[in-house]
Amino acid sequence: MDEFIEMEFCVEPNFAGWRLDLYLCAKIRRLSRTRVKSIIENELISERRLKPSTLVTTGLTFKLRRKALPEPETPDADQVKEVFRDEWLLILDKPAGLPIHPTARYHHGTLVSQLKARGEEAWPAHRLDRETSGLLVCARSTKVSQALGLAFTGSEVHKEYLAVCEGQPKVDAFEVDAPISEGTELIRIAVRIDAKNGKPAQTAFKVEKRFSKDGADFAVLRCFPRTGRQHQIRIHLQQAGFPLVGDKMYGFDPGYFDRFSKHALEPEAWLKLRLPRHALHATKIRFQHPGTKEEVTFESPLPEDLRAFCSGPTQ
Repeated sequence: MDEFIEMEFCVEPNFAGWRLDLYLCAKIRRLSRTRVKSIIENELISERRLKPSTLVTTGLTFKLRRKALPEPETPDADQVKEVFRDEWLLILDKPAGLPIHPTARYHHGTLVSQLKARGEEAWPAHRLDRETSGLLVCARSTKVSQALGLAFTGSEVHKEYLAVCEGQPKVDAFEVDAPISEGTELIRIAVRIDAKNGKPAQTAFKVEKRFSKDGADFAVLRCFPRTGRQHQIRIHLQQAGFPLVGDKMYGFDPGYFDRFSKHALEPEAWLKLRLPRHALHATKIRFQHPGTKEEVTFESPLPEDLRAFCSGPTQ
């Protein structure tokens, strides 16, 4: 007998007013809009009938029911570090390899699933890519979730990342101002630089360290995203000529990601990637506390895998 799993969704405040099909496209980015419409019509369970064109409201809940597929391994809950907790906030340090929300590939092995499994009432206020490690802000009530959602979308949150890149910038600080659009010819969930139709995107970079390893040059960069576009730091570093170490989507070969997704990435490609994940870490975040209204700051050091990689001689 086939085993089925159910993915439960609860619409966040920042998605209120979206069409249901567009909401699911945003939540499950690997799926095309045509596939999402088919899912809504055939696999969606809710108290009332929902159509692709239904405008979602905050708190709307529904489930997607599908056949269970083999799920890739992800980090266990004990690898998620708790940085801070009070009645409003839960700040976590997410390990690389752990997706935040359920997707077509991941169901049980997600941070949201882990929170639910231990009875935690907390909702991530923003997103980090699966391979990105570091600080994640969670709200402990729907009211706080709404306030944090507005803060993040309104660019009221200061974020800093540490990145390990291929090559070494000649200057100690530089900026990339390049508009971003979603989708590329090879990868639907990727983004591209699009000066004509893209949304404004700016990132500032500061060199923290230059070093060499195995005959190649690298640098550790502190990244200051001034806007919050998907994959912004990664595509901006590619644009600057210094792609992230380990980046299968914006690195040496855009075909790496497709072959990786099909479990067909050749050994030679792994050698060029140097790391099993892209070298990006959310290291610092500062924002107004939703309860006390005071400014709060949280920090996370570079994790062990990236520290080990950066152990080459400093230049």
